[in-house]
Amino acid sequence: MRETTSLLPASARDEWPYEARFANVNGWRMHYVDEGEGDPIVLLHGNPTWGFLYRDVIGPLVASGRRVIVPDMVGFGLSEKPTREQAHTLDGHTANLTSLMRQLDLKKIALVCHDWGGPTGLSFAMSNPERIRALTVMSTWAWPMPPAEFHTRIFPWRMMHAPLVGPYLLGNHKALAGRGVYLSVVDREKFAATAQAAYEDVLPDPASRLLTWVWPRWIPLDREARAYGRFEWLERTLSQSKLPTMIIWGREDEVFDAATFSSRFKQMMPHAEGPHMVTGRHFLQEDSGAEIANLIRAFLDRLDAEERAQ
Repeated sequence: MRETTSLLPASARDEWPYEARFANVNGWRMHYVDEGEGDPIVLLHGNPTWGFLYRDVIGPLVASGRRVIVPDMVGFGLSEKPTREQAHTLDGHTANLTSLMRQLDLKKIALVCHDWGGPTGLSFAMSNPERIRALTVMSTWAWPMPPAEFHTRIFPWRMMHAPLVGPYLLGNHKALAGRGVYLSVVDREKFAATAQAAYEDVLPDPASRLLTWVWPRWIPLDREARAYGRFEWLERTLSQSKLPTMIIWGREDEVFDAATFSSRFKQMMPHAEGPHMVTGRHFLQEDSGAEIANLIRAFLDRLDAEERAQ
Protein backbone atom coordinates (compact mmCIF):
# COMPACT_ATOMS: atom_id res chain seq x y z
CA MET A 1 0.00 0.00 0.00
CA ARG A 2 1.30 3.44 -0.89
CA GLU A 3 1.67 5.45 2.30
CA THR A 4 2.04 9.18 1.78
CA THR A 5 1.62 12.43 3.62
CA SER A 6 -1.51 11.17 5.37
CA LEU A 7 0.91 9.81 7.97
CA LEU A 8 2.30 13.25 8.66
CA PRO A 9 1.15 15.81 11.20
CA ALA A 10 -0.77 18.58 9.46
CA SER A 11 2.07 20.99 10.27
CA ALA A 12 4.42 19.16 7.86
CA ARG A 13 2.19 18.17 4.96
CA ASP A 14 2.70 21.19 2.71
CA GLU A 15 6.48 20.92 2.96
CA TRP A 16 6.91 17.14 2.81
CA PRO A 17 5.36 15.62 -0.34
CA TYR A 18 7.39 12.40 -0.26
CA GLU A 19 6.13 8.85 -0.18
CA ALA A 20 6.65 7.20 3.18
CA ARG A 21 8.66 3.98 3.00
CA PHE A 22 9.45 1.59 5.83
CA ALA A 23 11.99 -1.10 6.57
CA ASN A 24 12.36 -3.51 9.47
CA VAL A 25 15.75 -2.86 11.04
CA ASN A 26 16.77 -5.08 13.95
CA GLY A 27 13.15 -5.46 15.00
CA TRP A 28 12.22 -1.77 14.67
CA ARG A 29 10.19 -0.01 11.98
CA MET A 30 12.32 2.66 10.30
CA HIS A 31 10.82 5.31 8.06
CA TYR A 32 12.73 6.74 5.11
CA VAL A 33 12.14 8.56 1.86
CA ASP A 34 13.77 7.41 -1.37
CA GLU A 35 13.49 9.85 -4.27
CA GLY A 36 15.10 10.12 -7.69
CA GLU A 37 17.55 7.95 -9.58
CA GLY A 38 21.29 7.73 -9.89
CA ASP A 39 24.09 7.37 -7.35
CA PRO A 40 22.68 7.61 -3.81
CA ILE A 41 23.00 10.51 -1.41
CA VAL A 42 22.05 9.61 2.16
CA LEU A 43 21.10 12.53 4.43
CA LEU A 44 21.37 11.89 8.18
CA HIS A 45 19.79 14.00 10.93
CA GLY A 46 20.39 14.14 14.67
CA ASN A 47 18.66 15.06 17.93
CA PRO A 48 15.73 15.97 18.09
CA THR A 49 14.98 16.35 14.39
CA TRP A 50 13.91 14.04 11.55
CA GLY A 51 14.09 13.98 7.75
CA PHE A 52 12.00 17.16 7.59
CA LEU A 53 15.22 19.03 8.39
CA TYR A 54 16.36 18.34 4.80
CA ARG A 55 13.17 19.43 3.04
CA ASP A 56 14.99 22.23 1.15
CA VAL A 57 17.91 19.95 0.27
CA ILE A 58 16.13 16.95 -1.24
CA GLY A 59 14.51 18.57 -4.29
CA PRO A 60 17.62 20.24 -5.74
CA LEU A 61 19.66 17.06 -5.34
CA VAL A 62 16.99 14.94 -7.03
CA ALA A 63 16.80 17.51 -9.84
CA SER A 64 20.56 17.18 -10.32
CA GLY A 65 20.16 13.51 -11.25
CA ARG A 66 20.81 11.86 -7.90
CA ARG A 67 18.93 9.37 -5.77
CA VAL A 68 18.25 10.80 -2.30
CA ILE A 69 17.54 8.63 0.75
CA VAL A 70 16.59 10.27 4.05
CA PRO A 71 16.04 7.95 7.03
CA ASP A 72 14.38 8.91 10.27
CA MET A 73 16.51 7.46 13.06
CA VAL A 74 14.58 4.91 15.11
CA GLY A 75 13.08 7.01 17.90
CA PHE A 76 12.43 10.08 15.76
CA GLY A 77 10.18 11.33 12.98
CA LEU A 78 7.87 8.69 11.52
CA SER A 79 10.04 5.79 12.66
CA GLU A 80 9.05 3.56 15.56
CA LYS A 81 9.81 5.06 18.96
CA PRO A 82 11.03 2.45 21.45
CA THR A 83 10.14 3.28 25.03
CA ARG A 84 13.07 1.45 26.64
CA GLU A 85 16.34 3.31 27.16
CA GLN A 86 18.27 0.11 26.37
CA ALA A 87 17.04 0.33 22.76
CA HIS A 88 19.04 3.50 22.21
CA THR A 89 22.70 2.59 22.40
CA LEU A 90 25.10 4.34 20.05
CA ASP A 91 26.11 1.06 18.45
CA GLY A 92 22.45 0.09 18.18
CA HIS A 93 21.65 3.17 16.12
CA THR A 94 24.66 2.52 13.91
CA ALA A 95 23.44 -1.05 13.45
CA ASN A 96 19.97 0.23 12.48
CA LEU A 97 21.46 2.48 9.81
CA THR A 98 23.71 -0.33 8.58
CA SER A 99 20.71 -2.63 8.25
CA LEU A 100 18.82 -0.12 6.11
CA MET A 101 21.82 0.57 3.86
CA ARG A 102 22.33 -3.17 3.32
CA GLN A 103 18.66 -3.87 2.70
CA LEU A 104 18.64 -1.17 0.02
CA ASP A 105 22.00 -2.52 -1.19
CA LEU A 106 23.36 1.00 -1.55
CA LYS A 107 26.80 1.48 -3.06
CA LYS A 108 28.78 4.56 -4.04
CA ILE A 109 27.01 6.38 -1.21
CA ALA A 110 27.56 10.10 -0.71
CA LEU A 111 26.94 10.23 3.03
CA VAL A 112 25.88 13.55 4.60
CA CYS A 113 26.21 13.61 8.40
CA HIS A 114 24.81 16.20 10.82
CA ASP A 115 24.73 16.22 14.63
CA TRP A 116 24.21 12.61 15.85
CA GLY A 117 24.16 11.60 12.20
CA GLY A 118 27.92 12.13 12.51
CA PRO A 119 28.84 9.44 15.06
CA THR A 120 26.28 6.99 13.65
CA GLY A 121 26.90 7.69 9.96
CA LEU A 122 30.67 7.93 10.18
CA SER A 123 30.79 4.71 12.23
CA PHE A 124 28.83 3.03 9.44
CA ALA A 125 31.15 4.52 6.81
CA MET A 126 34.36 3.45 8.56
CA SER A 127 32.98 -0.08 8.99
CA ASN A 128 31.68 -0.31 5.40
CA PRO A 129 34.12 1.76 3.29
CA GLU A 130 33.39 -0.32 0.20
CA ARG A 131 29.89 1.19 0.11
CA ILE A 132 31.02 4.81 0.50
CA ARG A 133 31.97 7.21 -2.28
CA ALA A 134 32.18 10.49 -0.35
CA LEU A 135 31.47 12.14 3.00
CA THR A 136 30.01 15.49 3.98
CA VAL A 137 30.18 16.54 7.64
CA MET A 138 28.12 19.38 9.09
CA SER A 139 28.00 20.61 12.71
CA THR A 140 28.97 17.27 14.22
CA TRP A 141 31.91 15.59 15.91
CA ALA A 142 33.87 12.33 15.84
CA TRP A 143 36.15 12.21 18.91
CA PRO A 144 35.93 11.57 22.66
CA MET A 145 35.08 13.91 25.48
CA PRO A 146 34.09 16.54 25.68
CA PRO A 147 32.98 17.36 22.16
CA ALA A 148 32.46 21.06 23.00
CA GLU A 149 32.84 23.54 25.85
CA PHE A 150 29.04 23.64 25.84
CA HIS A 151 29.04 20.06 27.13
CA THR A 152 31.17 20.91 30.16
CA ARG A 153 28.66 23.38 31.60
CA ILE A 154 26.65 22.40 34.64
CA PHE A 155 23.60 24.11 33.18
CA PRO A 156 22.06 23.05 30.94
CA TRP A 157 24.17 20.16 29.72
CA ARG A 158 25.33 18.22 32.77
CA MET A 159 21.91 18.62 34.34
CA MET A 160 20.52 16.70 31.38
CA HIS A 161 22.55 13.71 32.59
CA ALA A 162 20.93 13.84 36.00
CA PRO A 163 18.57 10.89 36.64
CA LEU A 164 15.45 13.02 37.19
CA VAL A 165 16.18 16.45 35.73
CA GLY A 166 17.06 15.22 32.23
CA PRO A 167 13.85 13.24 31.65
CA TYR A 168 11.82 16.03 33.24
CA LEU A 169 13.20 18.83 31.06
CA LEU A 170 13.59 16.94 27.80
CA GLY A 171 10.71 14.50 28.15
CA ASN A 172 7.93 16.22 30.04
CA HIS A 173 8.79 19.75 28.90
CA LYS A 174 10.20 18.95 25.42
CA ALA A 175 13.14 21.32 25.98
CA LEU A 176 14.95 20.10 22.85
CA ALA A 177 12.02 19.17 20.61
CA GLY A 178 10.44 22.55 21.24
CA ARG A 179 12.57 25.48 22.25
CA GLY A 180 15.92 23.75 21.63
CA VAL A 181 15.61 23.72 17.85
CA TYR A 182 14.04 27.19 17.80
CA LEU A 183 17.04 28.65 19.63
CA SER A 184 19.46 26.96 17.22
CA VAL A 185 18.34 28.63 13.98
CA VAL A 186 19.09 32.14 12.75
CA ASP A 187 15.71 33.17 11.35
CA ARG A 188 13.61 32.26 14.37
CA GLU A 189 10.52 34.13 13.25
CA LYS A 190 10.34 32.18 10.00
CA PHE A 191 11.11 28.92 11.77
CA ALA A 192 8.39 29.42 14.35
CA ALA A 193 5.84 30.17 11.65
CA THR A 194 6.72 27.41 9.18
CA ALA A 195 8.63 24.57 10.82
CA GLN A 196 8.65 24.38 14.60
CA ALA A 197 5.36 22.51 14.89
CA ALA A 198 6.59 19.81 12.50
CA TYR A 199 9.31 18.88 14.99
CA GLU A 200 7.07 19.03 18.02
CA ASP A 201 4.11 17.16 16.51
CA VAL A 202 6.06 13.98 15.71
CA LEU A 203 7.13 13.77 19.38
CA PRO A 204 3.76 14.41 21.03
CA ASP A 205 4.29 12.97 24.53
CA PRO A 206 7.05 12.20 27.03
CA ALA A 207 7.32 8.54 25.98
CA SER A 208 7.91 9.48 22.35
CA ARG A 209 10.61 11.96 23.42
CA LEU A 210 12.73 9.33 25.17
CA LEU A 211 15.64 9.57 22.72
CA THR A 212 15.91 13.36 23.17
CA TRP A 213 17.35 12.81 26.66
CA VAL A 214 18.91 9.36 26.20
CA TRP A 215 21.15 10.33 23.29
CA PRO A 216 22.87 13.19 25.17
CA ARG A 217 23.89 10.67 27.83
CA TRP A 218 26.03 8.89 25.25
CA ILE A 219 28.32 11.91 24.95
CA PRO A 220 31.44 11.01 26.96
CA LEU A 221 32.13 13.35 29.87
CA ASP A 222 35.11 11.34 31.20
CA ARG A 223 37.32 8.41 30.21
CA GLU A 224 35.07 5.95 32.02
CA ALA A 225 32.05 6.84 29.89
CA ARG A 226 30.47 3.93 28.06
CA ALA A 227 30.99 5.48 24.60
CA TYR A 228 34.56 6.65 25.15
CA GLY A 229 36.10 3.65 23.36
CA ARG A 230 33.71 3.99 20.41
CA PHE A 231 34.60 7.65 19.86
CA GLU A 232 38.31 6.91 20.32
CA TRP A 233 38.07 4.29 17.58
CA LEU A 234 36.08 6.62 15.35
CA GLU A 235 38.62 9.44 15.66
CA ARG A 236 41.53 7.13 14.94
CA THR A 237 39.86 5.43 11.98
CA LEU A 238 38.49 8.60 10.42
CA SER A 239 41.93 10.23 10.65
CA GLN A 240 43.24 7.45 8.42
CA SER A 241 40.44 7.76 5.86
CA LYS A 242 41.19 9.02 2.36
CA LEU A 243 37.55 9.15 1.27
CA PRO A 244 36.65 12.36 -0.59
CA THR A 245 35.22 14.64 2.08
CA MET A 246 33.58 18.04 2.30
CA ILE A 247 33.08 20.15 5.43
CA ILE A 248 30.08 22.52 5.72
CA TRP A 249 29.41 24.56 8.85
CA GLY A 250 26.95 27.09 10.18
CA ARG A 251 28.96 30.20 10.91
CA GLU A 252 26.67 31.07 13.85
CA ASP A 253 26.71 27.56 15.39
CA GLU A 254 26.93 28.00 19.15
CA VAL A 255 27.04 24.28 20.03
CA PHE A 256 29.91 23.19 17.78
CA ASP A 257 31.51 26.53 17.01
CA ALA A 258 32.84 26.81 13.47
CA ALA A 259 36.35 27.97 14.29
CA THR A 260 37.06 25.04 16.59
CA PHE A 261 35.13 22.15 15.13
CA SER A 262 35.38 22.60 11.38
CA SER A 263 39.11 23.19 11.92
CA ARG A 264 39.45 19.97 13.90
CA PHE A 265 37.85 17.99 11.09
CA LYS A 266 40.23 19.70 8.67
CA GLN A 267 43.19 18.69 10.84
CA MET A 268 41.93 15.10 11.00
CA MET A 269 41.28 14.98 7.25
CA PRO A 270 43.54 17.56 5.57
CA HIS A 271 42.42 16.41 2.12
CA ALA A 272 38.82 17.52 2.89
CA GLU A 273 37.28 20.33 0.87
CA GLY A 274 36.22 23.37 2.86
CA PRO A 275 35.14 24.29 5.39
CA HIS A 276 32.32 26.05 3.55
CA MET A 277 30.59 28.51 5.88
CA VAL A 278 26.87 29.14 5.49
CA THR A 279 24.30 31.09 7.45
CA GLY A 280 23.12 28.90 10.28
CA ARG A 281 23.30 28.02 13.92
CA HIS A 282 23.40 24.34 14.89
CA PHE A 283 20.48 23.39 12.62
CA LEU A 284 21.99 25.09 9.60
CA GLN A 285 19.69 23.30 7.14
CA GLU A 286 16.83 25.47 8.39
CA ASP A 287 18.55 28.67 7.24
CA SER A 288 20.64 27.50 4.27
CA GLY A 289 19.05 24.34 2.86
CA ALA A 290 19.26 25.40 -0.80
CA GLU A 291 22.86 26.57 -0.42
CA ILE A 292 23.83 23.29 1.25
CA ALA A 293 22.20 21.37 -1.61
CA ASN A 294 24.20 23.38 -4.14
CA LEU A 295 27.45 22.72 -2.27
CA ILE A 296 26.78 18.97 -2.20
CA ARG A 297 25.78 18.93 -5.87
CA ALA A 298 28.90 20.84 -6.94
CA PHE A 299 31.13 18.61 -4.80
CA LEU A 300 29.74 15.46 -6.39
CA ASP A 301 29.87 16.98 -9.87
CA ARG A 302 33.59 17.59 -9.35
CA LEU A 303 34.07 13.98 -8.28
CA ASP A 304 32.21 12.85 -11.41
CA ALA A 305 34.47 14.98 -13.59
CA GLU A 306 37.61 13.64 -11.89
CA GLU A 307 36.47 10.05 -12.40
CA ARG A 308 35.70 10.67 -16.08
CA ALA A 309 39.14 12.22 -16.55
CA GLN A 310 40.93 9.19 -15.16
